[in-house]
Amino acid sequence: MDAALLQRLAAGGASPQEELSKVVKAAGATAMNAESVSEALDKALGALSSFQRSEFMVPKNRTLPQTDAKVANLDDECVYLVGNSLGLQPKKVKEYVNEELDSWAALGVNGHFSGKREWMPIDELVIQGSAAVAGALPSEVAIMNSLTVNLHLLMVSFYRPQGKRNRILYEANCFGSDFFAFESQARLHGVPPSEALLPLAPREGEELLRTEDIVKAIEEAGDTLAVVCLGTVQYYSGQFFEVPKITAAAQRVGAAALWDCAHAVGNLDLKLHDWGVDGACWCTYKYLNAGPGGIGGFFVHEKHHGKGLPMLAGWWGQKKATRFNMAHAIKPEDGASAWRLSNPPVLQTVSLLASLEVFGKTSMSELRGRSMLLTGFLEALLKERGLVGADSSDVQVITPSDPAARGCQLSLKFQTDEAMHAVFTGLGRRGIVVDDRKPNVIRVAPAPLYSTFRDVRLFVDALAEAVEELDKAPPAKRVKV
Repeated sequence: MDAALLQRLAAGGASPQEELSKVVKAAGATAMNAESVSEALDKALGALSSFQRSEFMVPKNRTLPQTDAKVANLDDECVYLVGNSLGLQPKKVKEYVNEELDSWAALGVNGHFSGKREWMPIDELVIQGSAAVAGALPSEVAIMNSLTVNLHLLMVSFYRPQGKRNRILYEANCFGSDFFAFESQARLHGVPPSEALLPLAPREGEELLRTEDIVKAIEEAGDTLAVVCLGTVQYYSGQFFEVPKITAAAQRVGAAALWDCAHAVGNLDLKLHDWGVDGACWCTYKYLNAGPGGIGGFFVHEKHHGKGLPMLAGWWGQKKATRFNMAHAIKPEDGASAWRLSNPPVLQTVSLLASLEVFGKTSMSELRGRSMLLTGFLEALLKERGLVGADSSDVQVITPSDPAARGCQLSLKFQTDEAMHAVFTGLGRRGIVVDDRKPNVIRVAPAPLYSTFRDVRLFVDALAEAVEELDKAPPAKRVKV
């Protein structure tokens, strides 16, 4: 296994399951969950640039509040499979943040224009790296604010209801903050939300939105549609939407195609520029590992630059050469930088810089290929152990089985919320860090930069034990998985 194979996997030129089966055979194993298989995979892929675990701080079991010494070795590193919620801390973050604190202490206000990193242009240090992970031109990217603020800024520019063209198509099960943005934007423009909002739900009995149903809904809405805005990767199910097809369908009817990339950036090999999306936004604290509440990302395609789109204005969106003249004359920067409002938070920006430097050691295509193997390995072990997919299994993987239609996350749905929480607690006691979302789902996300195949195997072992605990519970306490 080499980087070329990972890139072929990312491009659809090889099958993750076929490659995993080859490793099982080469290891002389009779089952995928044999320890020798995960060891062989970690050995084969551990030296590639797409694996950078040594660049991150991995918590020990003893520092986690939920770990139980009866079932977990407190001196071991935890199994961290929750990069979809908060990425691990890059080791350089503390160094970079402390350098800026030292600059503040030593230079005071002079730090804006002197020191190791001048604060005034600090966000320029993260534009190139952010553009690389988003598949964008540097001129199309701004790093600023936070996710929902940036979504609102996109809506200010692209949601301009006129006459009957006033509707917003989105996932019925979208992340709550996105819904609040859509609903409040409609009210802001004087459009009743009941008239403006067009939620799209999966077919009855299904968990996923079919591309043909999305396109059909767009075509049926036609000239009433102002904006289509979906999560590039659906936060609950882990479904990766077909961005090019949906974008093209929206634009054919005259609507803008906006994308929430919170669960996609740093996870998938995005091509925002090539796909022709109108705008996108993302957070940086998930797969981009910039820390809790990290600064947000923003994209506007170059075809919209300098075209007079309405936007909110602030001094940081004005030309750098004249910004400090304090003149009341609007002279916006070129490209996405024109959407900036205020100076960026320095400590958040250098935290992102530390992570982007790690991403800069590899490519998104190689990372994507490694991710496909990790998540494919996870899915295979779950099936092999009879935890999902069997007639007797009460746990369902609701994430698409097609590797091209998902990122690294698998969503495991239980029959009841009570059962899910019992298993979630059992995993935590064993040093397994995942997260849960209502209703009834545990999300498992082996982030390719730092997760190992051993991590995946240990998770599946712990899941089997946690589920078995439910079956052995006294009848009065037993819950159905």
